[in-house]
Amino acid sequence: MKVIEVKKSVTEDNDIDARNLREELKSKGVFLINLMSSPGSGKTTLLSRIIEDMRDKINIAVVEADIDADVDAKKIEALGATSIQVHTDGMCHMDAGMTRTGLLEAGVLDDAADIELAFLENVGNLICPAEFATGAHHNMMILSIPEGDDKPLKYPLIFRESKTLVITKVDTMPYFTFDIDECVRRVKKLNPDIDIFVVSAKTGEGMKELCDYLLELIN
Repeated sequence: MKVIEVKKSVTEDNDIDARNLREELKSKGVFLINLMSSPGSGKTTLLSRIIEDMRDKINIAVVEADIDADVDAKKIEALGATSIQVHTDGMCHMDAGMTRTGLLEAGVLDDAADIELAFLENVGNLICPAEFATGAHHNMMILSIPEGDDKPLKYPLIFRESKTLVITKVDTMPYFTFDIDECVRRVKKLNPDIDIFVVSAKTGEGMKELCDYLLELIN
């Protein structure tokens, strides 16, 4: 019987592309954050609030990744931020090559671009986006109150791969059963070094702390 030993990672080429993109962005003074979450968690709403709260401090660009449609990119563009829509043609995640294409089309990689902070709003999914490097300098994820505090138990990889967790829609706490302390405990067990913020993009609760944190990341 023939035995085949597979020792090369199937994502090795993508990892190389991601590393190269990271270095290219660094050379141009752009800090890229890969924003991941499930569908409907509030990625675009949170980004909109961040743009509104930071528009006088920093120039922001957003690459919107969706299987179809362009509603999110239009929302971001309406706020005056640089925005581009990327369609993944059915793929449930972004990789480094797709991310680079989106950044190029948005003009973020142009020498004349004046972008300091860029977000990749990854496809809504708690599994695939955590498995593929995008070239981002920082992985950030969202967990919304309506999703429940048990998600770290069900989808551990995305919590391990993220450097920041933003628990959103805290204004809905009166209507859902969500134990924030227990959720934080579960997350910290998976990733002791993760930074956690509890916010509401609707009311503004916790947003100043999050925006100050973003400024610290890029400086």
